[in-house]
Amino acid sequence: MSVSFASEALLRLIAFGGVLVALAVFEARFPRRRRRHPRLRRWPSNLGIVALDTLLVRLVFPLAAVGMAVLAAQHGRGLFNIVDLPFWAEFAASFLLLDLAIYAQHVMLHHVPLFWRMHRVHHADLDFDVTTGVRFHPLEILLSMTIKLGVVLLLGPPAVAVLVFEIVLNATSMFNHANLRIPAGVDRILRLVLVTPDMHRVHHSVLPEETNSNYGFNFPWWDRLFRTYRAAPKFGHNAMTIGLPIFRDARELRLDKLLVQPFKRPPATPSL
Repeated sequence: MSVSFASEALLRLIAFGGVLVALAVFEARFPRRRRRHPRLRRWPSNLGIVALDTLLVRLVFPLAAVGMAVLAAQHGRGLFNIVDLPFWAEFAASFLLLDLAIYAQHVMLHHVPLFWRMHRVHHADLDFDVTTGVRFHPLEILLSMTIKLGVVLLLGPPAVAVLVFEIVLNATSMFNHANLRIPAGVDRILRLVLVTPDMHRVHHSVLPEETNSNYGFNFPWWDRLFRTYRAAPKFGHNAMTIGLPIFRDARELRLDKLLVQPFKRPPATPSL
């Protein structure tokens, strides 16, 4: 791979910052829903937890996914280091299979009780905007990285494909969580090839049957293929309730509360 690990981290940081700022500006200018809680109540915690996640991943997995791809290539490990394919085919297949793995992981996070306790931190946000797309508990991030390293080792994808996938995944996670109003006609076309905010917002509904749908981050095809696609929320995007039936106290938006949520017994469900 032509870029060093240091430059890879810098490239990802620049992409992250640029996409975050751009989407924050656009969703402030073209909001889809009225904000229920002020940014100053939510954003420090949501951005604080991603800072902790990034530091933890660098400490625990210094090579990360790109480094694993380089290592796999050096030792001839993984499918694409055994099967001789043109680079473009390896790149495209790697990107597609990595996205399928992320979809499968997301389904698992919802249906394995222990993993759901970690993942529900993401769903317990009481608003839905660009920072929700980076709000994941550190334990979930460690689990996710462990799975991703295993997938990369099995596939042996080109390191540049992994780097591009990581950058795109981070950007699309912020995009499809953005509180961004996209014209209905544009959304209908766009969601044929990309998960849109209106498509993914359904996944953050308080209703369990909607929470357990629309798992995709990049491509919408997996949800349609595996019949987990839901076109719209039952009560419409403006009237739907974001979050979970539990952890609805605004104090649960604090960073210290987010970090201990997986270890807490859910409080009694309030009336919504």
